Amino acid sequence: MRVLAASLMLVLALPAVTKTKPPKPDDPKLFQKKLGKDEQILHALDRLTFGPRPGDVERLKKIGLKKWLDQQLHPERIKENPILEAQLQPLESLRMTPYETVQHYPPPQLIKAIADGKQPLPEDPVLRSTVERLIARYKAKKGLEQDANSPDLEPVRPLNEVLEPWELQTLRSGAPEKKRELLETMTTDKLEDMLVAMPRPFRQQLFNNAPTDVRRLILLLNAPQQVVAYDLLQSKLLRAIESNKQLAEELDDFWFNHFNVFYDKGSDRFLIPEYERDAIRPNVLGKFRDLLEATAKSPAMLFYLDNFQSVSPDVDANNKNRKVKRGLNENYGRELMELHTLGVNGGYTQHDVTEVARCFTGWTIFEPRKGGGFYYNDKLHDKGEKVVLGHVIPAGGGMNDGEQVLDILAAHPSTAHFISKELAQRFVADNPPDALVEKMAQTFLTTSGDIREVMKTMLSSKEFWSQGAYRAKLKTPFEMVASSVRALDASVTDAWALANQVGNLGEPLYRKQEPTGYSNLNSEWVSSAALINRMNFALQLAKNGFAGVKVDTRRFGNNPEMVAKTLMYRSASPQTRAALNKALLDQKQKTPAVVAGLVIGSPDFQRR
Repeated sequence: MRVLAASLMLVLALPAVTKTKPPKPDDPKLFQKKLGKDEQILHALDRLTFGPRPGDVERLKKIGLKKWLDQQLHPERIKENPILEAQLQPLESLRMTPYETVQHYPPPQLIKAIADGKQPLPEDPVLRSTVERLIARYKAKKGLEQDANSPDLEPVRPLNEVLEPWELQTLRSGAPEKKRELLETMTTDKLEDMLVAMPRPFRQQLFNNAPTDVRRLILLLNAPQQVVAYDLLQSKLLRAIESNKQLAEELDDFWFNHFNVFYDKGSDRFLIPEYERDAIRPNVLGKFRDLLEATAKSPAMLFYLDNFQSVSPDVDANNKNRKVKRGLNENYGRELMELHTLGVNGGYTQHDVTEVARCFTGWTIFEPRKGGGFYYNDKLHDKGEKVVLGHVIPAGGGMNDGEQVLDILAAHPSTAHFISKELAQRFVADNPPDALVEKMAQTFLTTSGDIREVMKTMLSSKEFWSQGAYRAKLKTPFEMVASSVRALDASVTDAWALANQVGNLGEPLYRKQEPTGYSNLNSEWVSSAALINRMNFALQLAKNGFAGVKVDTRRFGNNPEMVAKTLMYRSASPQTRAALNKALLDQKQKTPAVVAGLVIGSPDFQRR
């Protein structure tokens, strides 16, 4: 209770965040005032990475800011952190096609097909056991009986035959570190036999203390579809924390939100890994037109915004055999212009929305429930003439109708301005100077939408390296969690608990239902309740309260001013120093963990 009371004291410092308004474009003075060299180093690490780790400031100074920026703008030249590569290796679903993902982590539809004898049981023993149990559950709900003599239902070895008595005792009531140690030393065969033999609650009880490969097996047995979400969330946090290609990871987050897809919409839970891997990540610093087409043809986007069901209005009109009539779906056409390219005030009309939707008829998915890929079905396409933003698209066209629309939108001045402003809002300030946005938009137009060149224009501008931009942005929950782990130099063997904390703080990853994605603006993330939640997260993190994350706070000491300088690479503001001292006043013992947690949870740390 004392720690919670102490954390509440720091809410007194909340005005340091909420009452300091970002500079306005009509007050350009701060955007004309250049940062000092040391401030530029911190600004680069705060804004272009997920926060500095110990040693990053010194490394950047040694490399030189100009060379470091060039490296980050060319991530293909950077050798990836081998720790990260090893951590990502077990996350198999990230490398699968959607079809493979459906087969390995079967949804209810596939379980039903197997139960009805329309699909064979899988060969993998753990997956086979999973499917058998799900079939039993399905048949029980349907009031059906299983054939007891079926060769598909092999007997499970009792748990006491798989484990020695001392092993069973350790897993039931041993200390968490002993459980993990035992699980890490088991052979794969023994692990699989043990987990298959265990009752579901017992397996779930082991989850928090298990290494990543065991956690995935537990999820596979209990609820196979959750493995895909587990892999996605793990990789998102681990990349943000460990990757050497920090700007690319920041841009991956930016572009995924810009072209948002909702994980919990049907088949998208199997389609998103491929979407992020093949449509978003390869194009974060490429040509915008390529990124736009990659997202337009992605089954994840086609399914999320329903374009895979959009057909020429007259396709089913005279088809008496089709009970459910299809027609034109305008969802993608609208969001393509409003959110992906022109912006809400970009100069399009409702007529343009309809015409764009007509151009994309026939852009669909081959067997979406089985994780099929993009394909164009000419029979579903509207062959009539269309007029989009004044451009005539002649009658008789096919898939190229949609590609022409992408050409028109990618080259449009409104798109150049809209994309440039969104990037400036993410990396400069909520209200970036108009002059900067216009310079970026001109670069966009003259380079045919080269994102790397637009970023270079921003990063070479006086506005980016100004007092107006310095610490003007607030961290999203995702940025807060990743930067906290990096600042504390925590060792992360499993990021599942951290990913859940991002959701608890208000930004459940891959689960923004609206196509807008999560906001770049400070106002979305500032409130007294949000600061208290962040403070409680920081204290729990510093006290090693999350499975899979280890923090050694002994090196920090218990002097709040020194700890603040160590973790933030700058002195705390007078208001935060006073709040820290007041919060610690009634503590019987100022432990390094408590002091570090209070610093990480302070309003100063929320700025970037």
